[in-house]
Amino acid sequence: MNDLKKLGFALGLAQKAGKVASGDYAVKAAIKSGKVRLLLIAEDAAENSKKDLKYLADVYKVRVKEALTRVELGLAIGKAQRTALAIVDSNFAEMINKGFIKE
Repeated sequence: MNDLKKLGFALGLAQKAGKVASGDYAVKAAIKSGKVRLLLIAEDAAENSKKDLKYLADVYKVRVKEALTRVELGLAIGKAQRTALAIVDSNFAEMINKGFIKE
């Protein structure tokens, strides 16, 4: 199993465990609440969306990674395409950050 499939599997597990916020409003609300441990932004997201999310993450001291496409992020959690996913659990965040995303 390659790293992209493993990343998708880990995101699916996190979603089933209720540790993922997705959708524009939910992601921003989770960041502002201080719950987010890792913010994943789609590589093909619009530049303005990336800039807005990265700024918000910087203000609230949230780690940010770019990974997968909008379609792949959505498929990984069983939903329509997503610009960003917020991981709200430290263990899932570490597993995803260290295990599957290359620097």
